[in-house]
Amino acid sequence: MRLAAAALGVTLAAPAAAQRFDATSPVTGQPDNPGIGQDTGPNGLPTLKRTIPDGLSRDQNRGALGGDAAGGEQTGGDSLRSPLSPPAQTQIPGQPGVSQLSTRVTTGGRRTGGSSTAPANLAPSTLLRTRAAPPRRIGSATRRVTQDVTQIPPPALRLTPVVQQAVVGVPNPQVATPIRPILPFQSIAPALGLLTPGFILGTDLARAIPTDPAYAPIGYQVGTFTVLPTFAQSVGYDSNPDQTTRQIAKGSVALRTDATVDFRSNWSSSSLQGSLRGSYLETPQNEAASRPAADGVVRLRVDANRDLRIDAEGRFLVDTQRTSSANLQAATATTRPLLAVYGGSLGATETFNRLSVTLRGSVDRSEFDNARLADGTIVNQSDRNLNQYSLQLRTAYEINPDFSPFIDLLGDTRVYDRRFDATGVRRDSDGIAVAFGTSIGLARSVTGEISAGIQHRTYVDPSLRDINAPLLNAALVWAASPLTTVRLTAATGVTETTIPGSSGVLTEVATLEVQHDLLRNLSIVLGGSYLRNDYQSSSIRENGFSATARLDYHFTRWLTLRGTYIYQKFDSTVAGSSFRENTFLLGLRVNP
Repeated sequence: MRLAAAALGVTLAAPAAAQRFDATSPVTGQPDNPGIGQDTGPNGLPTLKRTIPDGLSRDQNRGALGGDAAGGEQTGGDSLRSPLSPPAQTQIPGQPGVSQLSTRVTTGGRRTGGSSTAPANLAPSTLLRTRAAPPRRIGSATRRVTQDVTQIPPPALRLTPVVQQAVVGVPNPQVATPIRPILPFQSIAPALGLLTPGFILGTDLARAIPTDPAYAPIGYQVGTFTVLPTFAQSVGYDSNPDQTTRQIAKGSVALRTDATVDFRSNWSSSSLQGSLRGSYLETPQNEAASRPAADGVVRLRVDANRDLRIDAEGRFLVDTQRTSSANLQAATATTRPLLAVYGGSLGATETFNRLSVTLRGSVDRSEFDNARLADGTIVNQSDRNLNQYSLQLRTAYEINPDFSPFIDLLGDTRVYDRRFDATGVRRDSDGIAVAFGTSIGLARSVTGEISAGIQHRTYVDPSLRDINAPLLNAALVWAASPLTTVRLTAATGVTETTIPGSSGVLTEVATLEVQHDLLRNLSIVLGGSYLRNDYQSSSIRENGFSATARLDYHFTRWLTLRGTYIYQKFDSTVAGSSFRENTFLLGLRVNP
């Protein structure tokens, strides 16, 4: 009993070491953060350690693994106690620093809490482990930015170009490329000699300039194509639907039906586009003057590679001849005979930096229907049927994007189905032409091309004289203002005739058209056409003039009210071939 009491007294008299609450690393088995964290307070609860004095390292202040007082570590103190901890108990007199928890000094000099007597027990009890500081990763501390930018200010628009994708189906008058012949001379020349003055001066000028995009048709998406159908019905009055002399002219109510289908591909490279148009003019009070008309063109462009482009084209035209035409030589014809012109072209363009070379070949076929006279006689016109084969070589050099001069060499041969015509003359011929011109794109205000040159034509029959004539072609569009557009087209060529003794006809035609938008949905078109036919080795001369006024009012994108007035005047030295005509039409156009 004396020995037990002495041992208890020694234990109580010894200085009490603070209990350690450092968390033990599961990897090394040592305290994760020795010398920092929490320790036992005077009240036996965990408290923060005091700060290490300045000028001392952490290793210098860390004594034994247990962190006793000899190592320089001091714990406890109400100033470091958690504000949520209960107030510290009064220490036992004469034994400062002794915790109220039962402690035990191990053989290693460490003081542990609880009733455990294990000599190397480094882990705190279950209760204190839950209160210990959470373990940290092994290694030196790192510093990284934890604040990320969540909002990016918009860039200045004046410094960044704005790129907008074009709306499919809505034509842009500033960038849309009109469908026009790649070779104006070769495409127009075969037709000019076959068309009647009534068609050239005819019921319509060139295709309408695109309207404001807000009222332009959108069309339908069919696969990779945009299709733009149009249907129009007009009613009015025609003072001379026969286009004959004033003495025998017979006016009639006019009913005109038009249908058009335009289409274009939406491919990333290459393209296929076309325009097909048909119309029928019905004159109930003069059935003999009722007539159809149609024309169309389809173009394919294949981008073989960066420098090689292949172009193909198919075209056709259907019209009727005037009964008083000088070429028909049948002033008493009761019906207007049909004529048809159709053909195709194939060409390739190779680009060498700024230099481009185009080689293109064309084949065109012309057919004429027989005419029926008042007495029932049939006038055979098969001797006018012919094929034309032509070849064009164009060399162009792009000085800048707005100016590309070129030189054209053109050659063609015309072969008739019948060796001799009705008068016993062979009309097969060969022609050659050279033209100099340029493509123009002046800041997109004036676009198109213009060329001039000379042409020579030689005939197989020695009785037909050769023809030398100037050559002029133009297709220009001038955007005078955002509301006004001016378009000019001109063409010349040597066309065919069956007049005895005449080798050919020097034909010149020009059209000027002005469109002005009074409102976004209201536009007016004023235009005029001029035609001149000079029969070589003959006294026949023909001059024609046509004026057109058209008003378009767009109710919606798909419905338009159109009013049209057309005046035609044609003077000829051939008796009974001159005429005057006034046409008034009012109708609706639908773009579904």
